[in-house]
Amino acid sequence: MYQEDKTFTLRFSLEASFPDDYEGEVDNQAWVKEWEGSIKPDLLKALFESLRRHQSWKSHIRNRGKSPSDEIEVVLARDFSKPQGFSLSS
Repeated sequence: MYQEDKTFTLRFSLEASFPDDYEGEVDNQAWVKEWEGSIKPDLLKALFESLRRHQSWKSHIRNRGKSPSDEIEVVLARDFSKPQGFSLSS
């Protein structure tokens, strides 16, 4: 089977600023824990809810050996090798 692909990158860089008298990691990186525990899961949930509305595309997460705290790859796949059928939805 012939297959084509394209990569699109959406990168998030997390930054936290502290006062000059901050001693470093006093908060035990609570700001990173907020990202990992709340923001990132909410973002992924919203992403996959949106992707499911495009029924001709299938989506899943692929692991390329990096930690999910550093990278999450979302794969969108569309199979043109099968009959597409007819749909009344827009």
